[in-house]
Amino acid sequence: MTGGEALARSLAANGVSQIFGIPGVQLDHAADALYHAGDDIAFTCVRNEQAATYMADGYARSTGRPGVAMVVPGPGMLNGLAGLATGYACSSPLLYVCGQIDSGAIGRGLGALHEIPDQSGILRTLTKWSGMAKRPEDIPGLVHRAFAELRSGRPRPVGLEIPPDVLAARADVQIPGAAPAAPAVPDQKPIDAVAEMLRGSRRPVIYAGGGVIAAGASEELRELAEILHAPVVMSENGRGAISARHRLAFDALAFRRLREDADVVLAVGTRFVTAFGGQVNTARARLVLINAEAADLGEPRAPELGVHADARLALAALAEELRGADRESRVAEFDAVRAWLEEQYADIAPQRAYLKAIRSTLPDDGVLVSELTQIGYAGNVCFPVYRPRTYLTPGYQGTLGYGFATALGAKTAAPERPVVSVTGDGGFSWTLQELSTAKKYGLATVTVVFNDGYFGNVRRIQKNRFGARYFASDLVNPDYAKLADAFGIAAARASGPEELEAVLKEALTANEPVLVDAPVGEFPGPWHLIHEGVPRPAPLETS
Repeated sequence: MTGGEALARSLAANGVSQIFGIPGVQLDHAADALYHAGDDIAFTCVRNEQAATYMADGYARSTGRPGVAMVVPGPGMLNGLAGLATGYACSSPLLYVCGQIDSGAIGRGLGALHEIPDQSGILRTLTKWSGMAKRPEDIPGLVHRAFAELRSGRPRPVGLEIPPDVLAARADVQIPGAAPAAPAVPDQKPIDAVAEMLRGSRRPVIYAGGGVIAAGASEELRELAEILHAPVVMSENGRGAISARHRLAFDALAFRRLREDADVVLAVGTRFVTAFGGQVNTARARLVLINAEAADLGEPRAPELGVHADARLALAALAEELRGADRESRVAEFDAVRAWLEEQYADIAPQRAYLKAIRSTLPDDGVLVSELTQIGYAGNVCFPVYRPRTYLTPGYQGTLGYGFATALGAKTAAPERPVVSVTGDGGFSWTLQELSTAKKYGLATVTVVFNDGYFGNVRRIQKNRFGARYFASDLVNPDYAKLADAFGIAAARASGPEELEAVLKEALTANEPVLVDAPVGEFPGPWHLIHEGVPRPAPLETS
């Protein structure tokens, strides 16, 4: 078979049924192989490589199945790096298949089409593992290795480069079976030590990160929390690890109060560092870390105990050790914390009204993709999430413009699930060309563009820190209704939370892409709720 056929069959052997990308001359033999594999593998052709990696990320994080993007080398590979960086930050299982120039020309600087210096080196910086095929016979083993990396330890993007001459060449090739999952199994000794510490604690707190969701550990987390009567604080990427309706579920902001009386903090599947690079403050509580990434157990963190393990296996082992423990009620403590949270959330009441409109119309299994917009920032603080993998953010990468395309990937993964993208007029412009992709493939996402005519956060900083010396923060936007119409897509307008709720109720049942223009004014700053130590802002002036 050709190298292209070896690639297609190896991907299918590992359960791949969807690829996002753009064909090009260096990928011709891969594209032809995918044509013949069309019954097994669908291909979504995007309009910019950046969208290919965003869509693969949305596909992966909304399902837990690896997402695959395929692009040409050089400018194609570089265009997709924003999505790859987001996947790296958010521990997303993403395979990035990149074309190359002909094998004999690599590294020679001869000016081949799409040649860039050290493409392999660039790819290595944003992947957990990467490899290059030098013969068709290499491809199945490399694909197998790529999926072994995706299915072991901390999930992060992996890369595979294949030169066009290797894709075109023929050889006798053996296709191995799917790479098995290989989670990090905890040693019993540290589990015993953690169990003993928790057994003696009176007010433990569990801090759950995205690693809990990545490991599929929601049930194990819920069981352990109920055994301990311990509150579960969920990080931005951990939202939905247990349902927000659960009596033990808390937003991350609650940790500022819960830690005051906590004697043990069990942090699972989280980097457990602030945006400023230090360990999250645990007050006087003893700290235990559980993580599939050994590097996240050390500096700048100073845990009393660290366990290198898959979150699901570790939580299950702890529950087994602690079943039957007698715990006192903490209802009064939790009620006081919830009352305090409501006082804090009053600072972002305008944003919260929009979030309530979205939550009231989005089913429990519906996916909300939160962008870097004023509503999205607030959503990271207090949007109720009821199921794992239904709330997606760009994490610490803070990738402006990722939301719309990421939502298309989530919708591709499960067309029957409602998907809402919350974006700003600034961020939406990065990938608005993918309205074409939504139309072509019938991806019935609802995209809400909160339209204030500015890069809102940049403008707030310029106003508050630089004496209203505004620089390059104003925008000239299209008429979004006309833009949608140009792509053959339905449009709506929502002025205020009540109108948005009504629009969403209709749009989510339309079974077609809908673009919603939501004109808004200035919102109060949310940063004191997101980053501890940021001063509470003065109230907005009202006219």
